[in-house]
Amino acid sequence: MKTINTSILLFFLFCGFCTSSVSALEGLSANVAGTSNYLWRGLEQTGGKAAVSGGIDYDIGSGFYVGTWLSDADWAEEMTYELDVYGGFSGNISDSMTYDVGFTHYAYPDAVANLDFTEVNASLGFGAFSISYVVLVDAEGADAGDDSYISADAEFEVATDLALALHVGTGTDEFYAGESFVEYGASLSKDVLFLGSLLPI
Repeated sequence: MKTINTSILLFFLFCGFCTSSVSALEGLSANVAGTSNYLWRGLEQTGGKAAVSGGIDYDIGSGFYVGTWLSDADWAEEMTYELDVYGGFSGNISDSMTYDVGFTHYAYPDAVANLDFTEVNASLGFGAFSISYVVLVDAEGADAGDDSYISADAEFEVATDLALALHVGTGTDEFYAGESFVEYGASLSKDVLFLGSLLPI
């Protein structure tokens, strides 16, 4: 197994990355963000260039949710953007344990090749800790279950409105990265008036 990316991320206000989230209707929220380098599971999606993204989420109620997300992306011929659609169901198993099951469809409408793919996912949360499992269910030239990704995350409040997040993930087989991979990172985040920042080093 080859390590293809290590990213250590520091969140500071107004440095490299800004994100804003608003909610106008009950259950409906929107977000917009910018980053100096869009990474997805440790893989560069914009060739090291800046990216702008935005999304809309809707909490249907009773644990069900749907959403869509749009971002710059140019890792294939003539590709300029990525459009995701997702949905799922989440809830509590106990006072300290949560779960989430869902799907995400990743689309690249203007790419020359058909690079769209769909995953299903499941996660469990235990207080500050969570584990997630994702499996490929549909992609051009791949079969359901060919590839998978598993990750573990932890987040701790180290000061008022300041959180430390730790992450490690690994993907298998050929579809995601051309080979198996491991990616990991750490970040500090601070919320001030719904604004944050991200500075990769």
